[in-house]
Amino acid sequence: MAGRKKSPWNDNNDDNENPWEEKEEFLPPELDELFRKSQEKVRRLMRKPEKNGFNPASFLWIVLAVLAVWGLTGFYQVQPEEQGVVLRFGRYAYTTAPGLHYHFPYPIEEVRTPNVARENRLEIGFRPARGKRNGTYVQNENIALTGDENIVEINFTVTWKVKNAGDFLFNVRNPEATVRVAAESAMREAIGVTPIMQIIADDRKGVQEAAENTLQRLLDEYKSGITVTSIQLTKADAPVQVIDAFNDVQRAKADKERLANEAEAYRNDVLPKARGEASRLISAAEAYKAQVIDNATGDSERFKSVMNEYKNAKDVVAARLYLETMEKVYKTTNKIVVSPSASSVVPYLPLTEISKKTEQK
Repeated sequence: MAGRKKSPWNDNNDDNENPWEEKEEFLPPELDELFRKSQEKVRRLMRKPEKNGFNPASFLWIVLAVLAVWGLTGFYQVQPEEQGVVLRFGRYAYTTAPGLHYHFPYPIEEVRTPNVARENRLEIGFRPARGKRNGTYVQNENIALTGDENIVEINFTVTWKVKNAGDFLFNVRNPEATVRVAAESAMREAIGVTPIMQIIADDRKGVQEAAENTLQRLLDEYKSGITVTSIQLTKADAPVQVIDAFNDVQRAKADKERLANEAEAYRNDVLPKARGEASRLISAAEAYKAQVIDNATGDSERFKSVMNEYKNAKDVVAARLYLETMEKVYKTTNKIVVSPSASSVVPYLPLTEISKKTEQK
């Protein structure tokens, strides 16, 4: 019957029942013919190989499988601490963020995933020994000339991270060596304008900040894709050959500063007292001056008033002046009263002496 579809294990035998036989399905004539032609094409593709052993169908399936596997190799995963850098025919194409991505399979494109979260650490002027506490000082790295023409031994640590993975991979051939050379140059520049005492004791933080800024500027000029997180100056001392003499000089400077501080303290103690005493004397002199002037002015005015009264009544004023003068004279002297009618000195009661003894008691 047209449009009837049977199981391939039953062939054309309608009488024998087969458990794998599909149930009848009725299809339109056009679809039934199309389905039959498709089956015929598949049978031709799956036909046994020719006499020469070549099967085009098998080769096609193999090619398709290889292409499918090759296409799947384009998937790649970028971790959260990484950046994906895609290269197209060996040349930088673009950068991808963390996550699952796809690129054209190799050799068209390939991907590199450098770690951009890890902090890299460099010791300059000193190489720590692996597994040991002590290390080795590098002579050509740990000697620098200061701003006051002294020699100082240094070693410092640089920590850095990758900021731009594309620049990091393609603009710098050897990132660690580049950071080392640039950091050494930046530190020498910072030390070369700073006196030795500031480097050793006073302003070590300022030297570190100046070196860090210079190093970052150099790396940005190189387009290295590197960011500097910190520079730590771990050692800054005078050379071993002159350390004793240097310590003597430093002790002498310390003594000088101590004596100068003591002198300044004595000066600060004496000068205020001297200034206070001078101010007191000046104030007393000013007061005495004002007092003398006022007394002189008062005496002058009194004399003028007495003179005017004397002009008006000369006898009265003269008698008054005489009596006042005598009062002042007799007030402070011993007095003996003699009667004009007595022929000899009359004994008298010593009232003055009695009054003096009374006052002394």
